[in-house]
Amino acid sequence: MADSAVPLASKHLPSAVFHSATAGTALLRMETTRSRVGVLDGAWWPRSRDVAIELPALVSALTQYIGPITRIGLDASAWNGLPARLVLDGRVVHVDSSATGDDTVLVTRGDQDHFSLLVVPPDATEQAARAAMAQAVQADNSASAEQILIEIRAERDGPN
Repeated sequence: MADSAVPLASKHLPSAVFHSATAGTALLRMETTRSRVGVLDGAWWPRSRDVAIELPALVSALTQYIGPITRIGLDASAWNGLPARLVLDGRVVHVDSSATGDDTVLVTRGDQDHFSLLVVPPDATEQAARAAMAQAVQADNSASAEQILIEIRAERDGPN
């Protein structure tokens, strides 16, 4: 699978996608519904915490799917080398350091159209990433990104 290939709005991501995902590959799921009732609009599983590698792939994938991205909000403490802006394909994407936590990325398309994506930790297992991404894109999901990741960790760690 090419680095720019992004399986979007599918019920299940093929296993090969998870196995071939390397740094700089945008592994992204979004649910395309007009209602946008759920807490999250999708999920992203970066393969590292290196913004210079991961963010361009995410922005490129999102641009192909939802249109030009003008702003990205990330938690600076969760990423290595967070810049103030990126220039991709001649477009400036402003990068905001926000206090949302490292479990979400806030995406702005245009002036006011916002999307919230769960950020699956790069070190998550394939099984945990699949479960987290599937829950995040459910149209009726009412769980926050933090709740989803806590549940996934609890399932992984099992009862004490």
